[in-house]
Amino acid sequence: MHSKPFKLIAIGLTTGLVNGLFGSGGGTLVVPALVFLIGLEDYKAHATAISIIFPLSLISSYIYFKNNIIDIKLSLIVALGGIIGSFIGAKLLKKVPVPILRKIFGSLIIYTAVRMIFK
Repeated sequence: MHSKPFKLIAIGLTTGLVNGLFGSGGGTLVVPALVFLIGLEDYKAHATAISIIFPLSLISSYIYFKNNIIDIKLSLIVALGGIIGSFIGAKLLKKVPVPILRKIFGSLIIYTAVRMIFK
């Protein structure tokens, strides 16, 4: 039980660092960490990751904004689509069986990694 708070802080620290450096990390790091290191069920891990990403993104966005490295117009347009997509995704989450959810999530991570490496 004592290692759980340490694991949670380590997950948060790693996620925050990756979020600040790469603008990502919430889902790609938090979901697998919560499922495989903490033992949280998949649906709760996905939902919890969203609540963790929010404050990390606020801090990173603030620093990026102060350093004038955000394209505000582009951000607002993409955010509009993201708001609609997140509403639909949150409604669908519990309807997707866990094995399918894992396959989709893992496939997206692999696809993104391959694109990043070979682009």
